[in-house]
Amino acid sequence: MQSKWVCPKCKNTEYETDQFQATGGTFTKLFNVQCKKFTTVTCTRCKYTEIYKATTSSLINIFDFFTN
Repeated sequence: MQSKWVCPKCKNTEYETDQFQATGGTFTKLFNVQCKKFTTVTCTRCKYTEIYKATTSSLINIFDFFTN
């Protein structure tokens, strides 16, 4: 599948994607539960990065809570 993503800064069409997770409010910070998931798209030329919020399942959140 070919994407039509174009960097808004330098107009490059090549990119890399990645993911990261972060904590939410006070409770999740206290117990180090990373319940917010994000996907990033980074331009390979100028390194401009866009961040998109992704959905996480309850099962993954529970597993993450017990493994920290």
